[in-house]
Amino acid sequence: MKFSDFNLKKELLKRLEEIGFEKPSPIQEKAIPFVLEGRDVVAQAQTGTGKTAAFGLPILSKMTKDQKALVITPTRELAIQVSEEIFRFGKYLGIHTATVYGGSSYNRQISHIKNSEFIVATPGRLLDLLKSGRIDISPEYVILDEADEMLDMGFLDDIKEIFKFVPNNRQTLLFSATMPNPIKELAKTILKNPEFITITKKQVTNENIKEYFYVIDENERKDALIRLFDYKNPTKAIVFCRMKRDVDDIADYLSGAGINAKGLHGDMDQRRREEVIRGFKNDKIDVLVATDVAARGLDVNNVSHVFNYHLPLDPESYVHRIGRTGRAGKEGMAVSLVTPYEFKALSKIQKISKIILKEIPTLDDIKNSEIKKIIEKLSQIEPNVKAVEIVEELQNEYDLLSIATKMAQIFFAKEADGKERIGKSIDEAKRLMKKSQTQNNSRKRNYSRNSSRNFRGGRNRKRG
Repeated sequence: MKFSDFNLKKELLKRLEEIGFEKPSPIQEKAIPFVLEGRDVVAQAQTGTGKTAAFGLPILSKMTKDQKALVITPTRELAIQVSEEIFRFGKYLGIHTATVYGGSSYNRQISHIKNSEFIVATPGRLLDLLKSGRIDISPEYVILDEADEMLDMGFLDDIKEIFKFVPNNRQTLLFSATMPNPIKELAKTILKNPEFITITKKQVTNENIKEYFYVIDENERKDALIRLFDYKNPTKAIVFCRMKRDVDDIADYLSGAGINAKGLHGDMDQRRREEVIRGFKNDKIDVLVATDVAARGLDVNNVSHVFNYHLPLDPESYVHRIGRTGRAGKEGMAVSLVTPYEFKALSKIQKISKIILKEIPTLDDIKNSEIKKIIEKLSQIEPNVKAVEIVEELQNEYDLLSIATKMAQIFFAKEADGKERIGKSIDEAKRLMKKSQTQNNSRKRNYSRNSSRNFRGGRNRKRG
C-alpha cells in the first residue's frame, strides 16, 4: 500500500513524496482510513511505529482553516517533536502549530494558540490556561498521545478535567503503547463508539541492522566516538547530534582525527547544504554529521554505519535515524553512545528494538583487530610482476625480515591512541541501569499515590 492510496489532499501527497514517505507503517495503514471517516479511534502501538503521521496526516487532510486540532502529550520534548512533525507535513497547507508547555512565556504561547490550527500541549500548562480563562478553544479534533505515559506521570486527573473544557461534538483519538485498566476506563468516558486498533509487532527496526549501545560518562563522548570509528572502520557513516552547535564541533573533531567528515544543519544556506549532500552521495565525503531536522528527507545508499552521538529523545526518531543504514537488503550497523542521564530514553528504545549492550574496545583490542585485518588482506593478495621487482630491488639494501617489517609499518601509519579504557564495563553498565530502573519505579509509585491523594482533596497540580 502507498500513501497515494488514501484519499489525502494533493498538497499532503506532494509533501510526503518530497520528504521520502512512501509506504505507510502498519499503524498508519490501519488508522488513517478510520480517522478520515470521522471515527473515534483507540490505537495500541509502540512508540516508533509512526503514530504522529497516523493521526496527523488524516486530520491535516480533513481540517479547514477555521478548525482546530488539540494534541495532548506527556512531555515537553514530545510536544516539540509532534509540533515539528505536523508543521513539516503541513508545509503546503499553510498550517500553523503552537507548542504549549510549562517553563515558557504564557503570553507568547497564548498568542501562538490564537494564530494556529494545531495546538500541541502538555497537560499541566494546558489546564492552567483553560482554568484561568486565558484561552477558550473549541477543537474539532482531540488526540491523546502516549496516554499510558501520562498515567505513569500522574496526569490522568488533569486529562479528565481538560475534557470538561472541550466540545462534545469532537473527533477523539487515543494512542497508547499499553492499555492498563485506567486507560481503558478513560477511553470509555471520552470516546464515542471507537474503532480499536492493535499493532502487536514489537520489533519495528530493520532486521538487517545490528544495533549496539555503549554506556559512557558525558566527558567521554568524543574519545568514545573516535575509538569506535577506529574499531568499526565504517566506509560511509552518519553521526547524529542533538544540537546544531554540536554538529560543527564534532565534524571538526573528526576531521582533526584524519576522518573525511562534514556537518549538515539548519543554519547552513541552501547552496552549502546541497553541496554537502551531493558530496556525501557521490562518496567525496565519508562521514556526515547532522541533526535530525537537517537529515530529514536525506536518501543515501550504502551507509554502512549510523552513530548516535546523542541518543534521540524518543524511539520514533531512533527508528528514523538507524533506518538510513541496512537498506536494499544490505547489512548495516547502528551504534549509540548512552550516558546514565539517557537511560529513560534508552528503556523506550529497548521496547521496540534488539539493541545490545557492549563495551568500548580497549587500545589492545584496536591493535589486535588491525593485525587481523592486515593478515586477512595479505592472504587475499596475489603478487604481480611489479611487486616482485620491488622486493628484488629492496633486497639489495635490506634482508627479507626488514622489508616485511617496513611494509607492515605502512599499514600502521595511523595508530590508535588515547586512554586504554573508555566507558563502562558491561557489569558496571548493568548495575547503573538497574539502579536507574529502581528509582524510576519508585517515582512512578509516588506519582500514583500523590495523584490519588490530590484528587481526593485539593490537587497540587504538576506542570507540563
